[in-house]
Order: sequence, then C-alpha cells, then structure tokens
Amino acid sequence: MGPWLDSLTAWLTSNPQWLAVAIFIVACVECLAIAGIIVPGTVLLFAIAVLAGNGALSLGETLLLGFCGGLLGDLVSYLLGRRFHQSIRRLPGLRQNPQWINGAETYFQRYGIASLLVGRFIGPLRPMLPMVAGMFDMPFARFVAVSLLAGAGWSVAYLLPGWATGAAIRLPLPQGFWPQAGLVVGSLALLLGLSINSSLRQHRRATLLMSGLSLLMLAGLFIGYPHLTQLDQGLVALVQEHRDPALDRIMVMVTQVGEFRAMFIISAVLTLLLLALRQWRHAVFAGATLLFTALANTACKHLFARVRPEVLSDPLTSFSMPSGHSSGAFALFLALAVLAGRGQPPRMRLTWLLLGCLPAAAIALSRVYLGAHWPTDILAGALLAAGVCAASLTLVQWPAPLKPMPAKAWWLVLPVMLLMCGFMAVRHLPHALLRYAY
Repeated sequence: MGPWLDSLTAWLTSNPQWLAVAIFIVACVECLAIAGIIVPGTVLLFAIAVLAGNGALSLGETLLLGFCGGLLGDLVSYLLGRRFHQSIRRLPGLRQNPQWINGAETYFQRYGIASLLVGRFIGPLRPMLPMVAGMFDMPFARFVAVSLLAGAGWSVAYLLPGWATGAAIRLPLPQGFWPQAGLVVGSLALLLGLSINSSLRQHRRATLLMSGLSLLMLAGLFIGYPHLTQLDQGLVALVQEHRDPALDRIMVMVTQVGEFRAMFIISAVLTLLLLALRQWRHAVFAGATLLFTALANTACKHLFARVRPEVLSDPLTSFSMPSGHSSGAFALFLALAVLAGRGQPPRMRLTWLLLGCLPAAAIALSRVYLGAHWPTDILAGALLAAGVCAASLTLVQWPAPLKPMPAKAWWLVLPVMLLMCGFMAVRHLPHALLRYAY
C-alpha cells in the first residue's frame, strides 16, 4: 500500500483543491458497508488530514467534511440493509466472507443502540453495523440520532490527530518542541499500552496498575513541566493561529460544561440518581471518583501555583495546573464509561472508556483553544482523574466485582446527564463569550 498511498498524497499535494472532496469520499467509504472493510480508510484519512492541516483546510472544515462523509456512508449502508434484509448476504464479498456480517449481527443483537455508538470505533464492525441496523428494521429516526452522535465523535477522533500533525509541521515551532512532544507522546503510549494489555489479559490487579501508572506519570509531569515550556508555548501558538469566530462559540459552550459549578451540580445529580435507584456501590464509586478528583485538583493547584497563558483579554485569576475542567470532565465521563462497561468483555470495556474520553477530551482541549490552560495542565488533569478513577474502582471492587447496572437505570441516568450537560453549555453564554474573547 505504500507506493499507492505515496502517489495519492503527492497528487493531492499538487492539487489541494481536491482535498475537501478526498476527505468526504474517504470518510464515506470508510463507513460504507463492505467497502469499509476492504479499503484502508483509517490510514488514508490520517494522511489526507495531515495535508489539510498543512494550510489547505481549517480544522472546522476538515471535521465537518469527515462527519458528513461518514454520515452518508452510514445512511447508504442502513438503506441497503433496510431494502434487501437477509437477501443482502448474497452480495459479492459477503457471500465469500459471511463472518463479516455474522459478527456485526451478533454484536447488534446483544447491545442494540449501544453497538452503534461503540462499534463506530471498532474497525471491522464500523461499516457493517448500520447495514445490520437496517436489516433488523431499526426505526430510521432513532438510527439517524445515534449516527449523528457517533459520527461527531468519530470525526474528531480520526481526523483531529492528522490535522494537528499537519498544522504543527507547517508552522515554525520553538526549538526543542519535537523532542519534548516525542517524550510526552511516548510516555502516554507506554501508559496506554501497559494498561490496555493488563486489561485484555484480565489481570487481577489491572485497575490498581492503571492507577499507579497514571499517578506515576502525573508525578513525573509535576516535576518535569518546567522543562516542557517549548511544547506548551508551541502548542498554544499553534492553536491560537487557527482560531475561528464560529469555532470560538462552540468551544465556549463546550468549556462551560467543565466549569466548577457545572461539574459540581452534574456530579451531585449523578450520585443522587444512583442512590435513588438503589445502586449503592455504583454511587460510592462515582461519588468517590468525583469528590477525590476535585479535592486533589484543588490541592495541587495551590501547591504548584502555575500562572496561566497570557491569551485572554480578561485573564483568569486562579492557578492553572492541573486543569480543573480537564480533571472534572475526565472523572465524570470515565466514571460513566466504567459503569457502562461492567459485565462486558475486556474489548467492550476499553471501547466504552474510549467513548468516555471523547467528550472529556473536548472539554479539556477547549481550555487550550481558549488560552485558559497550558497543554500540560489538561494532561495533568486527565492523568489525575484516571488515577483516582482506577483507584476508586479498585477499592469498590475489593470485596466483589461491581455488577452491571440494570437497563432501566440507564434509561434515566443517560437522558438526565445529557440534559444537564446541554443546559450547562448554553447558560450565561453571552457573558462567557465576552470572558473568553481573544
């Protein structure tokens, strides 16, 4: 695939006017039934996103094109399944490889709507599940609603890294930026690799290992952040270079969900809901994760007293490390992801954790975008939340494993959490826009 990919990227480099079309088509094919399994769309998307970030397309345009292309692939796949039902098994490709559709069918029957959310991030299942949903006559409105939500997260997860890499290559960055970036990325890769490996192998002390590794890396970051100034300054400069008025409004709405008062209210509502539903151990786990993350974050802020970036027109007075928005968001959404993954296979639990990280990462990244935190601030907040969450889960599961919550509990918890986050995003929006003006 190397020469073919090189020739395609070389042609797009010479003809950047076709980049938008290329992103849309590749995203569509990546989510299209059968074709998404055959075509290496993930590699193509990353390569094309790098070219887009090199100055050809803005971040908003890149994400929107990927989102729309993926949505079109979902809809075509769904309509194929809805039109042909079981007869679709006779199509070329599926006739020779029945395991493609059999695996997706089993997955859909077992997890229902959740399969469309989680399966969007599992390569072999992503292009097949929308078709299977059509085969089983899933209501169209429900399918579109789930596809819109899953597609938004998928677009960010699959296109943002490539676009950011292209933007970083294009701009002049401080000397020492790349070695520091390599050190941080390598450390995170090691942390994730060890954590994923222990989880897949179902080690008895997997959560304890995750907690220890997260807190160990956090300690290293606390000691070493003064030596990562080129990385921090370079990334802040890179982000500010690409700020856009339309994206500013979205980022302000996202960041409002992570405000301390908003997080406190959402966390209290979640804990009280779990108690009202008599999910005692689940409430203890979620409450402990959220409470101890907040306390540890506040203590660390005053201990390090790090000054914020000088970007905002109305500078914030509190200290910046670790980011309270980042730690609070990761604590909340990781706790929800852990509860959602109880009683499921290791790969499903990890996928739920990935899904939980997406909204938390959006809130954390909004702080860097708005110039309220350094990148290492939000990384410290994420590591703190991950360490506390894993430690809380270890303690709660010490006598016995945490059981799955009943479906009826989720039908109350999820809508309430979505409504709370939506309300917090739009409250006091005009004032917040002035506060974070650039």
